Amino acid sequence: MMLNRRDAASLLLAGLAAIATMATPAIAAAAEPKTLKVSPHASLRVLDPITTNAYITRNHGYLVYDTLFSLDAAFNPQPQMVKSWTVSDDKLTYEFTLRDGLAFHDGSAVTAEDCVASLQRWAKRDLIGRRLVGAMKDMTALDAKTIRIALKEPFGQMLQALSKPSSFVPFIMPKRIADTPPDQNIAEVIGSGPFKFVAGEFQPGVKVVYERNAAYVPRSEAPNGTAGGKVAKVDRIEWISFPDMQASVNALKKGEIDLIENMTADIKPTLDGVPGVVVQKRSGLSASTIRFNWSQPPFSDVKVRQAVQMAVSQRDFMDAVIGDTDAYQICPGMFICGTPLESKAGVVGTVEADIAKAKALLAQSSYKGEKVVIITPNIVSFGGLAPLTQQVMRSIGINAEIQTMEWSTFLSRRTLEKPAAEGGWNVANAVFTSLDLYSPLANLNFDARGPGSYTGFVNDPKTEELKTRFARESDPAKQKAIADEMQTRAYDQVFYIPLGVYNNFAAYRSNVRNFIDSAIPVFWAIEKN
Repeated sequence: MMLNRRDAASLLLAGLAAIATMATPAIAAAAEPKTLKVSPHASLRVLDPITTNAYITRNHGYLVYDTLFSLDAAFNPQPQMVKSWTVSDDKLTYEFTLRDGLAFHDGSAVTAEDCVASLQRWAKRDLIGRRLVGAMKDMTALDAKTIRIALKEPFGQMLQALSKPSSFVPFIMPKRIADTPPDQNIAEVIGSGPFKFVAGEFQPGVKVVYERNAAYVPRSEAPNGTAGGKVAKVDRIEWISFPDMQASVNALKKGEIDLIENMTADIKPTLDGVPGVVVQKRSGLSASTIRFNWSQPPFSDVKVRQAVQMAVSQRDFMDAVIGDTDAYQICPGMFICGTPLESKAGVVGTVEADIAKAKALLAQSSYKGEKVVIITPNIVSFGGLAPLTQQVMRSIGINAEIQTMEWSTFLSRRTLEKPAAEGGWNVANAVFTSLDLYSPLANLNFDARGPGSYTGFVNDPKTEELKTRFARESDPAKQKAIADEMQTRAYDQVFYIPLGVYNNFAAYRSNVRNFIDSAIPVFWAIEKN
């Protein structure tokens, strides 16, 4: 059939319309935002990373905020927001220049004044921050992009302080927000990091939403630990809280979520071999401990603490709590195995128990059979620790009772120095990541300032003096010698008892790629196909 020009034009228009109709869904699909649905290790309720040291709030901070320096996987500080820096010949003056293009999520430029205010707020809460301020003459913004820190005395841990990776992290906020008193929660979540917090969709304890910060200017280096380029490759991240780990596992199997950020070794077998699911061993180590209340009898007596220390076997704890021998290590080093300050200096007990010697030490102590209270939270990561601690104590004749409580109650109660009968406590377990323990200045277990210090209230002026020497020293060999001396002192006085270290695991759908193997879960670089 022959077509005239008008018929041909009509058919062409109809054809184009049909093509356009067919193409519309494809274009819409291509424009659909990529959303990563995550089951986090805990529910997020507190949004201020300076008022709480909860890991879930720290992880939230890494999405929203940025830092002047970051720590790479080999524990080396690397510049992050900082472009360049100088140190005077006498090591008393540091000047840091910010990178170009740094902006907060409200569109305002990041300035040196913002950084000074943020560091001042952080330093009022953080152990190493306090030491930095103690060595400081002043900290000023020389101009919009230059921060100067002038010192009264050398502080060899300057870059380590500014790159501190775990709670409290020196995140940078706008000055108007950073001026909030450090014991009062901030009212806005405005950072300059690779993702923006979506306040309108926040359901405390249930759901948190982040959107990609299109204006973020990442560094050019490859991601490395918490350092390197933070390139956001998904448009939206949803943290969804589940009532328990089994519910998270079921959701991952069904494809309802994309990623379980952290799970213990005992969960791994339930996901091994499941089609479409990848299980990844995380390289960062976790460490569980026993901690005593030094301010109250019977653990105000070093002989009682030494008796319990002698009765502990790390292998027994790791077998009972972790189980998988490929997932744990015996590690008596208080600054954690595999780090620059790993040491066996002063180690007493912990690897194998000596019950006879433990009983002898207890017999020499002031303990008279009174009840001691072990407090423990009802969360998965503490599972098994309190019952085994009770069993160890009972094996040498200590009358130990367990009291279980909500996480928030546990956190509050362990700050109390009063007797257990009046609402205080005697013994508590704790779980840390290696990034909390590798530094003698940041390791909370070495906070030895006595009353008012970190929970446990260790009172040991000699250790505080050793920390001052460590902070002033910049020679790595001399730092190592001081750290060895600190560890020897901590074992002798029993600051705490390390119970071994272990790996946790992440699990994700097979269409998720580039989940960075970092001790802290970070969400830049991760892709979803």
